[in-house]
Parts: sequence; structure tokens; C-alpha cells
Amino acid sequence: MMNDTKEELISKLDLNSYLEEFKALFARDKEIFLQGDSNLHFKRIHELCEVEFPTMPELSNLDKALVHLSKQGILHLDEIFEFVKIFRYFEKLKKIKLGTNLDSWLQKIEFVSGALELCLNFDEKGELKESLDERLVNLNAALRLKNESIIAEFKKFCYTKALMPYLIDTQIHLINNLEALLVRGGFNHAIKAKIIGRSSGGGFYIVPLSVENLQNDIEKIKNQKEEIYYEYAKNFSAFLAKNLPFLKFINTAFDLFDHYSARVLLAKKRDFEFVLCDQSTDLVLKNFAHPALKNPKSVSLEFKKQVLIITGVNAGGKSMLLKSMLSAAFLAKHLLPMHIKASESKIGTFKEFDAIIEDPQNVKNDISTFAGRMLHFSRLFSKKNLLLGIDEIELGTDFEEAACLYSVLISKLIANNLKIIITTHHKRLAMLLAKNEQVELIAALYDEELSRPKYEFLKGTIGKSYAFETALRYQILPNLVSEAKKLYGEDKENLEELVGKNINLELELKAKLENVEKKEQKVDEILLSLKEQKEKNEQEFRTSLRNLEFKFHKAIEEAKKTIQLKDIKDKQRSLNKVNELKKEIILPSMEQNEELRVGDFVKYEKIKGKIISISKNDAMVESDGIKLRVPLKLLKKSGAMPKKVAKTSISVSKPSNLSVTLDLHGLRSDEAISKLDKFISDALLAGFDEVLIYHGIGTGKLAFAVREFLKTHKSVKGFNDAPINQGGFGVKVVRL
Repeated sequence: MMNDTKEELISKLDLNSYLEEFKALFARDKEIFLQGDSNLHFKRIHELCEVEFPTMPELSNLDKALVHLSKQGILHLDEIFEFVKIFRYFEKLKKIKLGTNLDSWLQKIEFVSGALELCLNFDEKGELKESLDERLVNLNAALRLKNESIIAEFKKFCYTKALMPYLIDTQIHLINNLEALLVRGGFNHAIKAKIIGRSSGGGFYIVPLSVENLQNDIEKIKNQKEEIYYEYAKNFSAFLAKNLPFLKFINTAFDLFDHYSARVLLAKKRDFEFVLCDQSTDLVLKNFAHPALKNPKSVSLEFKKQVLIITGVNAGGKSMLLKSMLSAAFLAKHLLPMHIKASESKIGTFKEFDAIIEDPQNVKNDISTFAGRMLHFSRLFSKKNLLLGIDEIELGTDFEEAACLYSVLISKLIANNLKIIITTHHKRLAMLLAKNEQVELIAALYDEELSRPKYEFLKGTIGKSYAFETALRYQILPNLVSEAKKLYGEDKENLEELVGKNINLELELKAKLENVEKKEQKVDEILLSLKEQKEKNEQEFRTSLRNLEFKFHKAIEEAKKTIQLKDIKDKQRSLNKVNELKKEIILPSMEQNEELRVGDFVKYEKIKGKIISISKNDAMVESDGIKLRVPLKLLKKSGAMPKKVAKTSISVSKPSNLSVTLDLHGLRSDEAISKLDKFISDALLAGFDEVLIYHGIGTGKLAFAVREFLKTHKSVKGFNDAPINQGGFGVKVVRL
């Protein structure tokens, strides 16, 4: 990654705090980068986002332990328990339905014979179970008796009349891992004891000889237990050494799932999304926000050519846009979650990233700003598939010379197929490079009415720096700014005004285009609706025609039968039947039932509008600014002009005795959501800023329903899973 380390690049892109937050979610410390098939990793991470899974246990690095086992070494029971934690976690994981790709991967993890049996020898705290060995049972019983005897001895001495005058207090003090009494000088007349320390007040810490003997007995018992522990550690280590390939495999698998887990936990915590890189070099971002920004204004842009030049107002977000684009590509490459609308975004694949952002000039480098940048540029010409960001490209030398030089250098890098993002205030460089068809322009915008940057960007134009306006904004005296404008010159000021007017015209044109696009979309909807209505009418006509043909045919056939009948009664009955059949035939009426007038609100299927003119058989209807002619017979009234609504006063009383917690355990999703909706409304009325929702883990359906509801609720500012001690994944902390 050029001469920059990944750490330097991360620092330049302001991703340190984000990655620190991410690394804190690992079960054990490791690199953030995920090796292997990105497509497969993405599918597994996506599956894991949809389910609840058990929290991963904290684990120490086991590389040294594996080396010891490879050399037939004996591990401590604490190290063996680290492997036990891995076995137990994967045993839990294999019992959960996680998804096609994850389940397929977990099926490949088959425990060697005896691995799960090894887990049964340890309790949850990592202690060897005493039920394994009768000797441990006896030693633990003896240990408890000795400890009880020590307590009894200390109580006896604390209340011994001969010793009481010498006692400074009746507490038991722990000195150098030994329990002791604190006494005054002369205590030897009342008790035989060993001095193990002095207090700051001149007292003596003593251990009575009887207690010392008991403590020695305890040490012997502990040593005996350690000998037994060593025996088991030796046997367990021998078993693990025989299965060393399996240990290496499952240790690596644990790290891989730890990568998945940390990414999913961060995505759920911050409501981030994942983007999978494709094989292009395009950067299409929709609603992206840099993770270092608080209350960010998301950005949407397309960068499909080779060079993007960002110009415009000072302090308008140009550098942050550059960092955001590099950060998005960096995070996507390493499958890290980000604030983005993933479904409408597209990020290509880049082998390397580089950023020329900071000033290289310092005492250690012994190099000027411009020379340092030239040295950096000299290393770029041999690079391929590189995403490069250059901030304030003209920094450090004469801008006219820099514009010509950088124009040639950038053109050479374009020929090498590098992807480059540049920020600059110098229009000459932008104009020189803009002639190249592989160069895109984007301008940071300025709100002239409010005299501040908009933190928005306009594609396809060169921006104005607004240096004088920015100086005024940052408390520079107006008379000094006016004097500077005079020195700047009227011609250049006029040029700046032309640039500003050009931007304003482009913004107006963009707004008009958006309005036209909306109207076109509405026209398309109307045409589609008319097409559907036409097909529906034709279908209804064909159905009606078939019905009428059938009824006419039936009536005619019945009439023919009447002629052939000889009996008068039979003829009468047949005529009656023909008359009934005739009555059943109802011809469709094409008359207009309702009288329509200009100004009436009408509807035609899904289209609603207002009549603005009426001819003999048609009416002109206006719908959302679009006029269309519709036959009168197809229109129906949709209601009169809206009437003035009388003012209504509503008083809402705050709920009393409302708890800050809501328990949804055992409820169906629809019942839970109804209850949750009412609870949030009551909490808002009560003035709560934060509430707890208990939904449990279970199958994950209720948790998913709660999460989706909270995402769409307008009054919910944010939510995340509760800390482990408050319920973890089974509880949501909701901020209102």
C-alpha cells in the first residue's frame, strides 16, 4: 500500500475511532482484515445478520499453546480451558439454524472423539470438577476444615482476656497473603506468635503459632491438589497433542466466526449495512456518511470515470468527501459495515489505496512540502489498480506552474488506469484536466442567502471558493475583506461572479429537470393506469358479450320450442319462460348517471383530478399538473370541494405509573408490535428519553419484528442491544 502502512492510511482517513470500536467487539485481539473468498464471507455475514446467536466467550491467544503441544509440552489447566471454551461454543453454534452457507460451513467442523468429553471435566469458571477424583473431594473437605479452624482460632484470640489489651483492632489483616492480627508491643507476654510486618502506626502484624501451623497445613493440601491438577493437565495435554491438526483447524475457525460476529454486532449496534465489492472500478454511493462524523449529512454521488476533481467553497466538505470515498472503498474491501444504502450503491475492487493528504514537511524528513509530494508521485507510476486521493493538490508551490505540472502527471496516471480523487481551489488545473473525457467535475456548494456552506455537491461544474465570504464568516473585519477585494481586481471578481451564476443556473436547471422527471413519472403512471383500464374494459366487454350471446341464444331456442308445441298450456308455460329469460337480459347503459360540472373533483380508476373544461362527450381533467382528456361516461365524482374543518382542541393526559421497561415474552409478533406502539406513545407522553424492551432470543422472529418496527418509527432516535449484564441480544435499549 505504497510507503504508507495500513495504520497510516487508517489515520489519514480518520477511521481510528471506528476501528477501535470494531476491535472492541472481538472475542480476542486480532487483525481487522478478513482473508479469503469475499463473496462467501458476505453471504455468511448476511445470514448471521438475520438471526440471534450466542455471545462469543473472551479468549486468549493460543498460538504459543499450540507450539508447546507440537513439542509435546504440558499446558496449564487454564490454557486447556481456553480450548474447552472453543469446543463448547461450537457445540452450541451447531445446534442453531443460522443459514445455508453458515450451516454448511459448521457441518465441516466435526469434533474428534473425546473433545466434548474433555469439556465435561471443567465447570463454567474453568475449575476442574472435584467429582472427577476422590482425592480432590477429600482434599477440598480438609481444606474447608482447616479454613474453618483458622477462623475459629482468630476469634478465640480476639476475645482472649490476656491478649485484648494488646489488640489495636479485632480485624483480620491480609499481609503478604497471610492472615494476621494487628497488636501493640509487649504482645509476647500474652501469645506466642510470629511477626510478619509493621504498621505505619508502630503496631505489629502477627500470626499466632497455632494459626501458622494451620496455614502450613493448608499449603500442603494445596500442593497436593496441584500435583493432582498436574496429572490431569499431563493427560489432557497428551490428548490435545494427538489431535493437534484439529486444534489448529478449530482455532482458526473460531477466529473466522469472530470476524463475522464482530462485523454483525457493529452493524446491529450502529444500524450499518454491508456492501460487496464488484469487479468494476466504479464508486456509486447512496446516502453514505463517514463513520467519524457526528450527526452527518449523508452524501450521494457517482464516480465512474478515472479522475474526480472536487472544487468549491472553503470548509465546504471537499476533504471529507475525498476521505469518505476512500473510506467507503476501504471498508467495502474488508467487508466492514458502514452508513450507506447498500441496495442502491456500487463499489468496485481496488488492490491498493493511497492518500496524499498531510504535509510531508518536518524536521525528520528534511524535505519541503512540494518536494515531498513529488517524491510520493514518483512512486505512483508503476502502480496498477490503485485508488488515490490527493487533498489540496496545488499545495507548496506556485499555482500556475503546479497546474501545468499536475495536469501532465495526472494525464500520465490516467494512462496507467489509476482511479484518482482530487480536491483543489485552483480553476486552471480543473480547466486543463476537464478537457480529458476521463475527468469528472464536482463542486461544493455555498448558500449565499445564509452565508455558509451547504455541505452539498453539484456534479459537472467548477466551484467557486468564496474566500472573502468565508473570511467574513470567521470574524475577519469587513473593511479588511473589502480592501482585499480591491487588490483582487474587478475582472477576477467578475469571473468569480460568473462562476457563481453558472452554479446557480445549473442548480435551477437541476431543480427543473427533477420537476420534469417527476411529471414524466406521473405520466408513465397515468399511461400504465390507462393501459390497464383499457385491458380491463376490453375483458369486461368480452365477458359481457359472451353472456349476452348465451342469454339471447337461450331465449331464441326457447321461443323456437314454443312454436313446435301443440298443447296450449305447454305453449303458455314456454312463453312465460321466454319472457323471464327476456327480463334477465339487461343491456349495458352508456348514459351518464351523474351530472358533471367544471370544478368538480372526479376520478377515473386510480387517477384523481379536477375538471377544468367540459365538451360534448369529454372532459379535461387536471391531475398533479398534468392535463388529460377523458370521456364523461368513464368519470365518477370523488367528492365535493374540501370544506373548512372546525378547530378541535385535543387534550392528552400523561399516563400514570408507567414503567421504563416493556416485556414482550410469549407474545405473537402482531400482538407485540401493537403493545410496543402504545408503550412508545405513552413513554413519549411521560417524557422518557430511554426505555428497555424485553423480547428474548428464541427463534429470532419476535426480535426481528421489534427491530424492523423500531427502524421505521419516527419518534425513535436510535436503539441498540443492551449490555450483557442487562440481557444482551434479548433486550433493546431504545432512545426517544
